[in-house]
Amino acid sequence: DLIKRKVDRIFIPYVVFEKKEGKESANSYNCPIVTGYSEVIKSAVNPDIPVDSPVITFQDVKLLTKECMEYLQSFGIEKRIIKNAVKKALAAQEGYEREICELNRQVYAGNKTENRLTILLAGRPYHTDPLIQHKLSDMISDMGVTVITEDIVRGKDVKGNRAKTFLVSQWAYINRIFHAAQWVAEQGDDVHFVQMTSFGCGPDAFLIDEIKSILGRHKKSLTLLKIDDVNNIGSIKLRVRSVIESLKFNHDTLRTVEPFVTTKKFDKEDKKRTILVPYFTDYISPLMPALFELEGYNVEALPESDTESVECGLMYANNEVCYPATLIVGDLVKALKSGRYDTSQTAVVITQTGGQCRASNYIALIKKGIVEAGYSEVPVLSLAMGSSMINDQPGFTLNWTRIMPVVLAAVLFSDCIAKFYYASAVREKNKGEAQRLRQQYLEEARKLILANKPGALYRLVETAANHFNEIIIPNDNLPRVGLVGEIYLKFNRFANKNVVEWLIERKVEVMPPLITGFFTQAFVNRKVNVRTHLEKASMTGFVYNLFYKLVQRKINKVNKLASAFRYFLPIADIFEEAEHGEEIITLSAQFGEGWLLPAEIVSFARQGTNNIISLQPFGCIANHIISKGVEKKIKTLYPQINLLSLDYDSGVSEVNIINRLLLLTNSLK
Repeated sequence: DLIKRKVDRIFIPYVVFEKKEGKESANSYNCPIVTGYSEVIKSAVNPDIPVDSPVITFQDVKLLTKECMEYLQSFGIEKRIIKNAVKKALAAQEGYEREICELNRQVYAGNKTENRLTILLAGRPYHTDPLIQHKLSDMISDMGVTVITEDIVRGKDVKGNRAKTFLVSQWAYINRIFHAAQWVAEQGDDVHFVQMTSFGCGPDAFLIDEIKSILGRHKKSLTLLKIDDVNNIGSIKLRVRSVIESLKFNHDTLRTVEPFVTTKKFDKEDKKRTILVPYFTDYISPLMPALFELEGYNVEALPESDTESVECGLMYANNEVCYPATLIVGDLVKALKSGRYDTSQTAVVITQTGGQCRASNYIALIKKGIVEAGYSEVPVLSLAMGSSMINDQPGFTLNWTRIMPVVLAAVLFSDCIAKFYYASAVREKNKGEAQRLRQQYLEEARKLILANKPGALYRLVETAANHFNEIIIPNDNLPRVGLVGEIYLKFNRFANKNVVEWLIERKVEVMPPLITGFFTQAFVNRKVNVRTHLEKASMTGFVYNLFYKLVQRKINKVNKLASAFRYFLPIADIFEEAEHGEEIITLSAQFGEGWLLPAEIVSFARQGTNNIISLQPFGCIANHIISKGVEKKIKTLYPQINLLSLDYDSGVSEVNIINRLLLLTNSLK
C-alpha cells in the first residue's frame, strides 16, 4: 500500500531489544521474526522506495537517543529538536504504560467488589488488533465476563518468577505474559488465564509449558487459543463459553500450592560427579572430555542419537520445540534411564549462547525433562560465557585464561581435519582410509589436549595434511556442494539423516561446515553492536581487538600448515566473511547462525561452489529470517546459486529428504 501511494521513504526499524521489565528478567529481546521483518520485506519486495531500518534498542535510553540522533540528523534535523522529541516521546510512552496498567487494576478492583469473573486475556501486541484476534475480547465480554490484559503487571516484580520456573526470561513479551500468569496464579478463583497464540510461534513452545506448570501448581488451568487468519470462530466461541460456565462453579475452592521442583544445584562437593555432554559432531565431541579434564572435571560424551533418543525427547520435551532440542533432551534422559550411571554422582552440561534464538532456553527444557523423568537429583550445568545466562552452579568454574590456548588449537584442528576428510573421502584410493585417518588424528589430538600442548596440536595439522595427501587419487573435476544451516543439524549425522555420507557415496565433494566462524563472529558482532548503538563502547572493546588479533594469527598459522594438503581451502578471516554477509542482511542479525549463514553462502559462491544445501529445524524462527527469508535477495545478487532448503523434525521422511537431494544431484555438472 505504501509503495502504491509513492511515499518518499518507508520506516521499518530493526528492533532488537524492548524495554526491560522486572529486575529478574535475564534480557528483553524481541523474537527474531519480529526483529527481522524489515530484512525479509526488503528481500521479498525490494521496492524502489528507500526502506529505512535503523537498529533500535529500548533497553538503554542513552543508546536509543544516540541512534535516533544519527538517523534523524541524516535528514538535516537539528540535534536540539531531536533530543527534545525523544524526551517527549519517552515521557508519552511511560505515561501510556502507567495509564493502561492503572486502568487494568481499577477494572479488576471493581470486579472484586462486584464478585464477577475476570479473564486475563494474554497475547502479543498484534493480538490487540480485532481483525487478528477475531474480536475475541468482545466475545468474552458479551458473555458477562470482564476482560483485562497482561498490562496489569507492567512495571511490577511479581513474586517468585525466576525461582518458580525453568524458563530463561530472554524475550520481552514472553516475560510479561509469564509474569501475568504468575499474577493470576496468586489470585482467587475469580480470575482465569486465557492465552492467544499464533500457529508456529517459536517462543510459545517454551512459554506454554511453563504457564501450565505455574497455574497447575496453584490448581488452576490454562486455556490456550490458537489464532490464525482462517480460524473457525464458532469453535472458539464454544470453547470460551464452556470455560466460563465451568469457572462459575469453581469459586472458593480451597487451594494448596504445590512446591516448585527443579534440579539440584551443582555445588563444590559435586566436582567429582560424572558430567554427561550430548553428542554434537564427529570432530568436537571426541575432544570434549579431554578439554574438561584439564580443569579437573570427569566429562563423558554420550553416543550419537538414535530412534530411542527421538522417542525420549518427544516424551519429555514440548513437541513443537526445535528438532535439535528434542534429540538433546532425549539423549540425556535416555542416558539417565539406562542404569549405566549412578544419578547421585551424575550431572549434565549444555552450551548456551545467550542470544535471541530458542537455543538459549535448551537448558530450561533439559531441567524440566530431567525432573519429569524423576531425576531431580541430577544437576544441569550451563557452559556459557555470556553474562546474561544465569544458572546457579557454584561448583562449576572454568579458568578460560589457562585453557583458551588449547581450546582454540582444538577447534582449529578439528576444522582442518574436517576439511581434509571431506575432500579425501570422495578421492580415497581405498574405501574407509579417510575415516581411519580421521579417527587416528582425533585420537592423537585428544592425547595432546590432555598434555595441554597447543603447539604440538598445530604441528600435527601439517603431519595430517601430508598423510591425507597419500591416500587420495587427485581429481579436480568432482561436483561440489556447500553445506550451511543450523549448527546442530549441519554437524550431527543422525539429525540430518546422513546427508553428507549420502553425497560422498555419489562422489559429490561436500564443502564442510566449520565451527571456527560460529565463535569468531563475536568479534564482528561486538564492533557492529557498538557502531549501531546496541552496546556501549568500553575497555572490553580493546580486549576484544587484542584477542581477535591473537586468534587471527593462529588461523593464519593453521592455514599455512594445512595448505600442505592439496585440496585445502583456507579458513576465512571473519571480517571478510562479514563483508559477504552484509551484501545480504544487516550484521545486526545475530540470532541463530545470524548473518554468518548468508555470508557462508556468498563465500561458497565466490569460490565457485554454487550448489548449496541449507539444513534447518522445522519452524526455526531464526532461519525463517537468515536463510529462507533472504533467499530472493541471495538469488538476485548471485543468480547462479542453486539453494536447497531441507527442514527436519522428528517425523520427517528419509525418503522425502533423499528425493529432494536427488533433484539437486541430478542437476550437478
